Amino acid sequence: MSELLLKAEGIYKSYDDDNGGPPLEVLENVNLEVQKGTITSIVGSSGSGKSTLLHILGGLDKPNKGSVLWGDKDISLMNSDKLAEFRNKNIGFVFQFHHLLPEFTAIENIAMPALISGVPMKEASDRALDLMKRFSIADRRFHRPTQLSGGEQQRVSMARALMNNPELILADEPTGNLDDANTQIILDLLFELRDRDGVSVLLITHEKNIAERSDTILEIKNGTID
Repeated sequence: MSELLLKAEGIYKSYDDDNGGPPLEVLENVNLEVQKGTITSIVGSSGSGKSTLLHILGGLDKPNKGSVLWGDKDISLMNSDKLAEFRNKNIGFVFQFHHLLPEFTAIENIAMPALISGVPMKEASDRALDLMKRFSIADRRFHRPTQLSGGEQQRVSMARALMNNPELILADEPTGNLDDANTQIILDLLFELRDRDGVSVLLITHEKNIAERSDTILEIKNGTID
């Protein structure tokens, strides 16, 4: 039987209208569970609230109502410092755009989360290099992001997400800017993380064929999950 990793209960999120109109309701009474060592896909039309939900589950945003439970911890109640520490330790993020720091090399970008956590430079660099070897990009370790292809940038982003051995990877359209060949590479790596490392993956995708490979598919409509 799978073990529960994350549970969201009664998530509600709205944003104020800058023009003074009624609040924009994005999420309403969203409930979901993520099991350890599984891949869950969230699908839905553009503007349905998928990315907002992912940000709340990852502690990048807070709900107006509801809770996000990791065991007995409700991360929606944490202050910004505690939340940042929790994210860095437990969650890896992979976005459609890689968000790599342009002034740093690939290996420096990958090592950054560990360095922020206080890991010594040598240990962080060795771990980053091991990840680059695993993702077949070790020969690009001293290149800056602008010197990498789109597929290489995304593999660097994935390696960075794994740097602190997170329990959960949140991936928001990670293949959205990639060609078919690089899409397959990234997807194979995500599924390898589940199968080899027992990492849970929460994946936003528009691609039906990608979602169908997941353990669970959740569809969000009108700000809620049926």
